[in-house]
Amino acid sequence: MTEQKPRDPDAFHQHLHDIQDLLARQQLVESLEHRQNMPHRALVETITHKQNLARLSRKLERLHPADIARILEALPLADRWFVWDMVRADKDGEILLEVSDAVRATLLRTMDPDELKAVAESLDADELADLAPELPSEIIQDVLDSLDQKEQEQVRAAMSYPEGTVGALMDFDMVTVREDVTLEVVLRYLRRFEALPDHTDKLFVIDRDDRLHGVLTLESLLINEPEKQVGQVMKSRSLVTFGPDDDANAAANAFERYDLVSVPVIDDERRLIARVTIADMVDQIREESEAEILSHAGLREEEDIFASVIQSVKNRWAWLAINLVTAFLASRVIDLFHDSIEELVALAALMPIVAGIGGNAGNQAITMIVRALAMGQVEPSGMWRLLRKEVGVALINGLVWGGVVGVLAWWLYRDPYLGLVMTAAMTLNLLLAATAGVLIPLIRQRLGRDPALGSSVLITALTDSGGFFIFLGLATLFLL
Repeated sequence: MTEQKPRDPDAFHQHLHDIQDLLARQQLVESLEHRQNMPHRALVETITHKQNLARLSRKLERLHPADIARILEALPLADRWFVWDMVRADKDGEILLEVSDAVRATLLRTMDPDELKAVAESLDADELADLAPELPSEIIQDVLDSLDQKEQEQVRAAMSYPEGTVGALMDFDMVTVREDVTLEVVLRYLRRFEALPDHTDKLFVIDRDDRLHGVLTLESLLINEPEKQVGQVMKSRSLVTFGPDDDANAAANAFERYDLVSVPVIDDERRLIARVTIADMVDQIREESEAEILSHAGLREEEDIFASVIQSVKNRWAWLAINLVTAFLASRVIDLFHDSIEELVALAALMPIVAGIGGNAGNQAITMIVRALAMGQVEPSGMWRLLRKEVGVALINGLVWGGVVGVLAWWLYRDPYLGLVMTAAMTLNLLLAATAGVLIPLIRQRLGRDPALGSSVLITALTDSGGFFIFLGLATLFLL
């Protein structure tokens, strides 16, 4: 097997450029083959064609599956399928686990049942559980039938837990030992492995009923005398453990807080089920971060940037429709005060400032609250404390920056009352934005919805309509 080069984040764009260059050459040769009928020219082009394919194959051979996954995500569909066909079959499973959900779907569509079965059979139990929802049920059943009873139970256990729980992230590949054996025996046992499971920083100490008694760190194994028993040097107090139903985001926060590498997953009777590793948590944090970014923009799911127009429209239309409705409401608010705007044209120039500042402040508040919710820092009892804090921030910002804009409006239009109205409108709209910025994500969470999904769309709609109404209403009352 050819040794893969170490992964270098800075080299990814060079790898992508090299692949795109080879694909461009390949397309050029193919186009020339269609145009020319000369035998000698065709022979030269056939040789060139094979050389390009060989270069592309060697390039893919040297790349890590994760880098190939990123390259596939960055290629248009035709090029993506071409490169995917060039990838060595034994890398297919790893690549499918690394690519985004949207791109994975495009790759799976190109594979026949035999290829899908070969991929499924190459995966570990936890990996198979991750990919199973996207594979045909008959393929999964055939693969399950080929596994032993223990592996079948592991796959079914991993598939039984919903996304977002520790159980959905479990890794069954781990090393267990008994507490009544010596460290020398453990060392001899480990030497029988061709390689330890990834991210093995500790061994799990269990009894004959698989109940967890403690952990034996590799450090303790190496620095203590070989004659000592595992029970003498293992750690059994203050262990960090998870249950399979625990929230995955809370688990990720624990990994960050305690600098963990692997953590045992146990059931209610302390029986060891599996473990979760830092690799699982990094993936979870990345996916949550990406989902939050998409949710702020009102996107329901990750989108393949080279997806068809129809698929992209389906993913984006819902919140665009909501945005259109809210924009129409904002226009109706402006229309209510068209007489005031006709009488004092300065209002038309100043009202976007009020709405824009309010939207920005609201998005700041929402970002802080959604982040706190994701990290488990906000309890229902703390809602009013958060609301008072954000209202205080909005009041100070409104008075300070509203005062600045009010003075500018006074100077530009030689009207001190217009400046006062501007200050008051900005302050009131910032207070509205702060209140909404706290309540919208908290209410959505209370209703069991994603607190981030579409929050920025809602806050922008509220601060636009509210800002226009407040500013034009105050102007109508006190200036006209």
